[in-house]
Amino acid sequence: MQALATSVRTHPLWWYYVVTFLLSWGCIVLAVWAYTGGLSPTPEQFQLTIPVTVPAMLLGPAVGSLVLTGIVSGRAGYRDLRARLFTWRVGWRWYLIALLVAPVTLAASVLALWLYSPDYAPRIATAADKTSIMIMGVVLGLVVGLLEEIGWTGFVIPRARKRFSVLRTGILVGVLWGVWHFFVNYWGGGGTNGGVPLEIFISLWLAAVLAGQLTSYRVLMVWVYDHTGSLLLAALMHASLAAFQFILNPLTPGITQQIYPWGQAATMWLVIASVSLARRGGLVAAGHRRSL
Repeated sequence: MQALATSVRTHPLWWYYVVTFLLSWGCIVLAVWAYTGGLSPTPEQFQLTIPVTVPAMLLGPAVGSLVLTGIVSGRAGYRDLRARLFTWRVGWRWYLIALLVAPVTLAASVLALWLYSPDYAPRIATAADKTSIMIMGVVLGLVVGLLEEIGWTGFVIPRARKRFSVLRTGILVGVLWGVWHFFVNYWGGGGTNGGVPLEIFISLWLAAVLAGQLTSYRVLMVWVYDHTGSLLLAALMHASLAAFQFILNPLTPGITQQIYPWGQAATMWLVIASVSLARRGGLVAAGHRRSL
């Protein structure tokens, strides 16, 4: 047991991802199996499992962070985590950036595609009860944002920033964040029995993980956190993305689900390039002023 604790303290990031993936993937696979009787649900069947699978999957980042924080940093780590979670005096402009980047970039992508094809009609446009969709999106976003960021920003990012630049940290965390979503993307996005051949889905998914929506957004999240030290703001920024993905997500399964996020990704990489130029390469500078 002592050897295990020593290994965790020596390689905290490696262990965080091991624990998080085992918990999240294990829970979601078990939940889908229990709910549908197999591991090949249709997108419609998977939607029915969401009240079970989403909470089960979210256990990974939150529980992984809390357990490893205790092992690595003890009570001081929990105090630091709590302090960052309640850091809210960061300036109004950071709130604007955190809350508006996702809806602006996602709406631009979806609306442009909607002009091209009715398959890309956003959920809110076709919903009979638009108020309920908005409320569900906000509630879902807040829950997802808080539970996930206790892990990604609460544990991983401050430690990664001791070694890597904002850009490299964002790409590292963003890629693994994307991989973590594999089962949700595959089952929920129409990969299984949804008209997308496995080889096409895997190709699109790998490209999206390496340079897509979540990777680019995570770079911006790391940049915002780097200037505010606020875990609360990171959770709100994540919540904004999750909420507007739910509200604006086209409901047509299959290839449609795999293509529309690329417009947002392209827009966000342009934002990242603009920030880097404005900050004169600040996104690629290593080192971090904050301590754990």
